[in-house]
Amino acid sequence: MGKSSSLVLNKVSEQFPAPFKKSFYFLPISLSLITLLFIFIYDITTTVDVTHNLPQTDPYLLDRSLPTDNIPFDQNSENGDDLVADPSRLSASARANKWLGNLFGISNGNYTNNIEAYHDEDIFLEDYKQMNKSLKIYVYPYPQDHPFKQVFEPFESDPVGNFASEHYFKKALMKSHFITEDPDEADFFYMPFSIALIRDDHRLDIAGISVFVKSYIQNITNIYPYWNRTGGADHFYFACHSKGRFAFDKAFVAKLNVIQLLCSSNLYISSYVAHKDAPVPQVWPRLDAPPIPNLLTRERKQLGFFSGGINSRTRVYLLKVWDNDTEIFTHHGRLPTPYSEQLLGSKFCIHARGYEVNSARIADAIYYGCVPVILSNHYDLPFTDILNWKSFSVIVNERDIPILKRILQGISSEEYAMLQSNVIKVRKHFQWHTPPTDFDALHMSLYELWQRRSVVKVKS
Repeated sequence: MGKSSSLVLNKVSEQFPAPFKKSFYFLPISLSLITLLFIFIYDITTTVDVTHNLPQTDPYLLDRSLPTDNIPFDQNSENGDDLVADPSRLSASARANKWLGNLFGISNGNYTNNIEAYHDEDIFLEDYKQMNKSLKIYVYPYPQDHPFKQVFEPFESDPVGNFASEHYFKKALMKSHFITEDPDEADFFYMPFSIALIRDDHRLDIAGISVFVKSYIQNITNIYPYWNRTGGADHFYFACHSKGRFAFDKAFVAKLNVIQLLCSSNLYISSYVAHKDAPVPQVWPRLDAPPIPNLLTRERKQLGFFSGGINSRTRVYLLKVWDNDTEIFTHHGRLPTPYSEQLLGSKFCIHARGYEVNSARIADAIYYGCVPVILSNHYDLPFTDILNWKSFSVIVNERDIPILKRILQGISSEEYAMLQSNVIKVRKHFQWHTPPTDFDALHMSLYELWQRRSVVKVKS
């Protein structure tokens, strides 16, 4: 190493005069100092943009921490996020300004693509067409004398209630062209047990869910060769009950491999693994509901709307801050007017997390043409790798509940029109049909599976 360095120096001495020799050593140091100077200037100018170019504030946006002595929960939320404004952070008005800039990808006057409903619609449509043509799913059969036969059977009637998506998936899938009777041509293997029905069975209840699933896997492993070929990595189940994500607690290896299609897709919970598992929508069906005319042109006089049970800190905080507000209507208990009228009469419909990150309120809002406002940290939103949620919803951190009105009022009429038009565009993806129709919730859920077809099958 020393010889090569001396050789370079000798060559330089022979070809260049003495003054250049000094600059030979000085040049790298100069370049480093200039680079540091540019970094310093950039840091100073961007800091000024954030901290000084602030809009005028309303009285309720003053920079202060909220009093916590009267809030009936700890300052720190259950998932580690502080719901109460922290005075050490940017002022409330600064955070609102920063938030509005991020909504449509605005940063110092530069726009990114947050106006399209899909991340890449052309690629999605091309891949969707291939999926629709070639995807095959094998459904594990079950004995007709099985003591828990009802857990495996699809509903004969139309499902209703909070867990309807779980039942609609099975019912629609069994009437689709994706089913194959030949397991050797299958891309995926469906385990058709219903977590919601297991939960409601007095013989099993919550504690028995993981025991039931472990026993089920042992049975199909002993009878069929398909699980052992991949360790269950091409197997999946669908659950909309919140307990579904704990179904494999007693089957550790299966928990690492099996694909979970879950409504309760909480990124903060270790039992949900993003990119292996997939988020699907919770939908409350509206049976035989007539078409709703003029969703885009309907007059919506109310700025925001929320109604729901008080079963989480987030909802308690939301009602504490905005109860009795004239523009954001928050309510718990029985509504004095029909739920649908509130959704149709509001510009923004709020989904605030309850027991879980998910609820049917997002699908409700989309169905009635209302722009969803999502107050649910760590929620892996349905079809998020396909749909650009920033183009048709307003995603707000739970700690920013005190500036929620400021955020919503800061969305211009043109921006709102874009959000709502994209709501209508994605509306078909949040509906179930039997038999299924193109681009409905079944097809989108199966497309999520299709994107996870990375397992190399070993032929028996």
